[in-house]
Amino acid sequence: MEIKTKITVECTIKSTLDKVWNYWTTPEKIMLWNNASEDWHTVKATNTLTPRGRFSYTMAAKDGSVSFDFEGTYLEVIQNKAIKYVLDDNREVSIDFIAIGDTVEVVETFEAETMNSVELQKDGWQAILNNFKKLVENH
Repeated sequence: MEIKTKITVECTIKSTLDKVWNYWTTPEKIMLWNNASEDWHTVKATNTLTPRGRFSYTMAAKDGSVSFDFEGTYLEVIQNKAIKYVLDDNREVSIDFIAIGDTVEVVETFEAETMNSVELQKDGWQAILNNFKKLVENH
């Protein structure tokens, strides 16, 4: 049995738990933050936030040169607390939302894929999480 490398990224957001959850799970909001760099964007997002529900985010280079779908199926959804899902390539992801005073800690753990280095994957997922933090805190 293959042992998959797990990577964790996290951030602390000065906001309410309800707002953080809303921005994380609403397709229109996902499209505003789900990119690792300024030359990428999410052009489409769908989200059925229930166990066995599906999500799909179409991510594309702004110059139109390449795009891909980031898709998966929810395994567990506990409102304002935790989300677990499996990507279509069978990698599992978990996100915990932890309220601490007037902040929310978002901790995201995912199984690494084998095409890119662990460092590159961690940096990319952390950049997306940093965009999320920036959007929530500035809106």
